[in-house]
Amino acid sequence: MTGPSPPAQSMPPGRLFVAGAGIMGSGIAAQAALAGWEVDLYDVQQGFLDRGLSTLKKDMDRLVRKGKLTQEEGTRTSARVRGTLVLESAKGANVVMEAAPERLELKRELFRALDAVVPAQTLLGSNTSSLSITAIASTLRDPGRLVGVHFFNPVLAMELVEVIPGFRARPEEVARAVAFSKALGKTVTTSKDAPGFVTTRALAVLTNEAIWMLHDGVATREDIDTAHKLGFHHPMGPLELADLVGLDTMLSVLERLYTGFRDPKYRACPLLVSMVEAGLYGRKSGEGFYRYTPGAGGSGPRST
Repeated sequence: MTGPSPPAQSMPPGRLFVAGAGIMGSGIAAQAALAGWEVDLYDVQQGFLDRGLSTLKKDMDRLVRKGKLTQEEGTRTSARVRGTLVLESAKGANVVMEAAPERLELKRELFRALDAVVPAQTLLGSNTSSLSITAIASTLRDPGRLVGVHFFNPVLAMELVEVIPGFRARPEEVARAVAFSKALGKTVTTSKDAPGFVTTRALAVLTNEAIWMLHDGVATREDIDTAHKLGFHHPMGPLELADLVGLDTMLSVLERLYTGFRDPKYRACPLLVSMVEAGLYGRKSGEGFYRYTPGAGGSGPRST
């Protein structure tokens, strides 16, 4: 039996260091472990690390229940991932993937610290969904070694990886980033280092327009989501997707796009701004455009 994304033989399995044990970091770690990589999953607090490792184990258990892995394969895959609070654990990694929160200075600080630890031949990748790769790399001693490697949530289910070369990225490092992504069983597209790249830029406009339609009373949230799912064959509606991504994240992306392009089409809908100010972030807070039962992922009616 095999996992959900059989790895291509573009790069042999090695050691991966993932910086950030959140949803994306734990997903990347799980995908790499399925492809045979030994993984060090890093975070700054034990609680964050425990949560990430727990998420990874639940993902493996789910694949076993679905018959996509045997129990033995699930146990072996989980055992390939080790949690660490020590950044120096990155020393022996062939690839370092950053999956920290979407804050430019935080990512820069993390890469500055990694720059002092990892050898020159280690590939550095950032999983940012919208920040400038060039700006993240600018404080490295060798900015040409950093490449954007944008995975999608949930990592185990989504086939795509978006590779983004920064302004000074060397072609050989970009080629290594593509090979790494393919080795994890992903399909790769490339984008220039423009705000939001391809996917986040398109998603932000679609989602913001759906929120504007709700704000203007064009249709109910259910009808907006149903229209997108059945009319365009989208797996979930834009309001459901916004809740999954996080309304605070969506607002941050829109603000970044508006700043980058100075185009009014990226102006965030006032409803989204108000919801974020009220602490309604979507699934992670238990309420967004829908309400969610903790641990169940279910939704119920909500007045907006």
